[in-house]
Amino acid sequence: MKKVRVPVDIKRRREWRFELPLTAVVEGRLPQGRNFKEAVQIENISSTGAFFCLDSGVVVGARLNIIIDLPEELADQQPLKLQVAGMAVRLEKPGKEKKQGVAVRFDKVFKFIGGPKN
Repeated sequence: MKKVRVPVDIKRRREWRFELPLTAVVEGRLPQGRNFKEAVQIENISSTGAFFCLDSGVVVGARLNIIIDLPEELADQQPLKLQVAGMAVRLEKPGKEKKQGVAVRFDKVFKFIGGPKN
């Protein structure tokens, strides 16, 4: 009897990705040296990175600063933001919306801005 190998869809990610529509502001420097600041909608996020679309045209390796608006339910109905930096590690070509998909790997250092006062 001949054994048949069935292809298995292996997920290579080590962490869960959450499909959360979070608003954020991304800042960085374009290849031409010009700084940019752009409002974005994060499509998915994990403990190590995020994916969103930009009009700005960054390149792989670009350093980005991201300030993410977190749901107020996390901070007793107070505004809370997560400030994190990272590097663009993957790009997707612009589609019909003419925006470039950007995958960012976060640095290990982050900070919360706002939230409940103790």
